[in-house]
Amino acid sequence: MEDFTIMANDYVFNDQLPVAPLKIAALESCRELAEKVNDHIVGFRRNDIEELKRREADLHYRGYDVDSYLLNCSCPRFGSGEAKGIIKESVRGTDIFAMVDITNYSISYTVNGYTNHMSPDDHFQDLKRIIGACSATAHRVNVIMPFLYESRQHKRSKRESLDCAMALEELTSMGVSNIITFDAHDPRVQNAIPLHGFDNFMPTYQFVKAFLRHYPNLPIDKDHLMVISPDEGAMDRAVYLANNLSVDMGMFYKRRDYSRVVGGRNPIVAHEFLGSSVEGKTVLIVDDMISSGESMLDTAKELKERGVEKVIVCCTFGLFTNGLDKFDEYYAKEYIDLVVTTNLNYRPKELLSREWYVEADISK
Repeated sequence: MEDFTIMANDYVFNDQLPVAPLKIAALESCRELAEKVNDHIVGFRRNDIEELKRREADLHYRGYDVDSYLLNCSCPRFGSGEAKGIIKESVRGTDIFAMVDITNYSISYTVNGYTNHMSPDDHFQDLKRIIGACSATAHRVNVIMPFLYESRQHKRSKRESLDCAMALEELTSMGVSNIITFDAHDPRVQNAIPLHGFDNFMPTYQFVKAFLRHYPNLPIDKDHLMVISPDEGAMDRAVYLANNLSVDMGMFYKRRDYSRVVGGRNPIVAHEFLGSSVEGKTVLIVDDMISSGESMLDTAKELKERGVEKVIVCCTFGLFTNGLDKFDEYYAKEYIDLVVTTNLNYRPKELLSREWYVEADISK
């Protein structure tokens, strides 16, 4: 199998100066991922001999080679549940990258003696506290938010709030220059902040590495592999992956009952398939997230009933809001063969121990 190791030199822009000394403000929700990113950056910078020689003679490279770029910061809480952001070292003149995982429900705090688990709203407030604590003296403030806050509330239906757009505007009004996210539910939400940086990175390459490591002999051609979009919203992702692998794609669309509302949505009546025959093939189902997972499991079952040999699910964010039991059941019934998600959001130990689960590393 091809060696995917990439040298540090491939990441260095030799004609670019650092904006300012780098600092990574990792909130507790994203500490594990931030530590991996920090280790990679330290390794990249120390392995580039040309850059190190240039750094020795140029003041622009002050703080370029350090043991750690992690900023000592925290958001302690009072007994009432209120909190504050604290920066425990100087950030004057630095280039801050604040990292937060708004989906990390494992963190808890006490309110008047009661234990509360942190919600996305709590994480977003903590992010603003850290920004507020350092924005006055930092040279530049950037936000790395792998799962974009309120990304599923990106458009208005009837009388609704546009939460994602309002959150982006709020961050930029606090002085944030750039927002970096991954596989945004709808990247067009960046239209809310047209004068600021908005980068949306896709984990397609990491997905391919992950499932090929699990199935190293999987043939990549039109006769054996097909990419499937579980709904019309994931079409762009499926088209991109299918084009890069030079294979065919198909899609499902959801027939809904618009006369009823269940759980805030019109219930799905059926999943209809559009595409060529999938019989005897391995299929890659591609989407941005597994929330409850019901639609993904229905799609996998439908494909198996159509004669698919293997079903590989590739989703950037594995939330599994309804737990893992249904996935265990479908794996036992051989409706799914593999589920690949990234390490961009919190994954409980129970998920990491599952036979059907593979993690794609996005830390570099």
